[in-house]
Amino acid sequence: MTINKSVVPDEGTGPQAVVPVAALPVSPSRWLIAVIRETRPRQWPKNLLVFAAPLAGASLGRHDGFGYALIAMFAFACASAAVYLVNDVVDADRDRRHPVKRNRPIASGALPAQHAIVLAALAAAFAVSAGVVIREPLLVATASGYLCASFLYSFRLKHVPFVEMLFVASGFLLRVLGGAAATRVTPSGWFLLVCSLGALGVAVAKRYTELTSLGADAIRHRPVLRWYRPGMLRITQLLIGAGMLATYLMWAASETTDASGWHVASAVPLAAALVRFGVLTARRTVRPVEDLITRDPFMLCCEAAWLILFCAGLYAA
Repeated sequence: MTINKSVVPDEGTGPQAVVPVAALPVSPSRWLIAVIRETRPRQWPKNLLVFAAPLAGASLGRHDGFGYALIAMFAFACASAAVYLVNDVVDADRDRRHPVKRNRPIASGALPAQHAIVLAALAAAFAVSAGVVIREPLLVATASGYLCASFLYSFRLKHVPFVEMLFVASGFLLRVLGGAAATRVTPSGWFLLVCSLGALGVAVAKRYTELTSLGADAIRHRPVLRWYRPGMLRITQLLIGAGMLATYLMWAASETTDASGWHVASAVPLAAALVRFGVLTARRTVRPVEDLITRDPFMLCCEAAWLILFCAGLYAA
């Protein structure tokens, strides 16, 4: 039997005393569902970024490169799960005051904090072990770097303005580098700059939507938001989007051969996606920014058109 604490009236200690209340144990199936929910299934597509470098280079690198890329994806899936578990234990009290995050398993009590810490340790061990198993030190380094940066963010840097957004963006870039390391594909400088700007744009959009949608409660939910202003974040987001498109065109021009202009043409749906993303983030919403990218029909059409043109360029080249 588990013991939960609830606030109930008590004449001996005052109207807001905390007393233990017995609760029935959670069934194994509900516990497993809570664990899966805590690993953020909606965020799993982020780990597909490990395929970015092989895709951009039109090569899977080493023999059985696809399998090595899958191992990198597994490593970052475990690493991100460990980070989510620890972060939600740290932020449980704050999450309970958020209109959406209060339903997270740890904040709602569906997953005990002690269980989450043990699971986080196991997930982190699996993440680092993946690189050891395939004898790829760079994958070990990127997965370890992701874990260290993310935990440093959770415990300290999330309260440092501007720096915290750079650390959020670094998580995306490290996935790209991890995939490149596992497959031994060397990404170009332009490509890494495109990825970096895209990741930073998402991080800035996250803060903008939180600030505009939560109103007066935004600072209570995320104290660092007191240092930001919606107008400043909005202008920064637009400038980053323009910079991303410009660097993408530079990368496309450097990759395009005389026989193929597909990469340059793929900048058109990318530009449309960036414009749509700007429109969506301008609306007040408590939905995660990632949902705007993966669930909006127009965005999905733009992404599909970009992928088709991009792959056509690889085939034509």
